[in-house]
Amino acid sequence: MQYMLLIYSEEGREPQPGTEAFGKYIQAYQAFSQMCVEKGVMRAGDALQPVSTATTVTRESGKVEITDGPFAETKEQLGGYYLLECKDLDEALDYAEKIPTAEHGRVEVRPLMVFDH
Repeated sequence: MQYMLLIYSEEGREPQPGTEAFGKYIQAYQAFSQMCVEKGVMRAGDALQPVSTATTVTRESGKVEITDGPFAETKEQLGGYYLLECKDLDEALDYAEKIPTAEHGRVEVRPLMVFDH
């Protein structure tokens, strides 16, 4: 079954570029990604650009509205994701706890509904 691991954190709370901590943080992400590839569970995964680059589209009663920024005004924003093929939720949760951002943010784990196209 495929699980989406959605990575949320408050922008600026993670280690910042140019610091020693940032180098270790990126290395931890690279190691996690490599582990997922080696175990054969990796389907996709990427970081997102900062929330300031977001554009939100809504449509109500046929009227389209486009606004700059994210849909929700929250402290934590979606910063990236992993799409993993796991045998069950327990395995997906085991991977989620290893994501470096789990130390200062949150990782939401959700099973995918896969539709035949």
